[in-house]
Amino acid sequence: MSADGTGACARSADLDALAAFFGTFADCTRLRILIELIEGERCVQELADTLGLSQSAVSHQLQSLRAQHIVNFRRDGKSVRYSVADGKIKTMIRHGIDSMGE
Repeated sequence: MSADGTGACARSADLDALAAFFGTFADCTRLRILIELIEGERCVQELADTLGLSQSAVSHQLQSLRAQHIVNFRRDGKSVRYSVADGKIKTMIRHGIDSMGE
């Protein structure tokens, strides 16, 4: 690893994965969902109601977030509850929001 912690020579596959990860945050709807999930666990219907979106639209975005391991899910009876997968994700989003105000 280099002095800046990025790795001496990042492999192309690693860079592709990193680009896909950050690309997930380039969508306003996904960010709105994540900001809601930072506040706590939610089901699709709760997110749809809060954000004024269809359940289908929310489910589609949650699929993208799940594919990047950004959100976790668990079954609760007949519903599925979603949460942010990692505290680092929460911190990253909060830092991004805070940086916007500077």
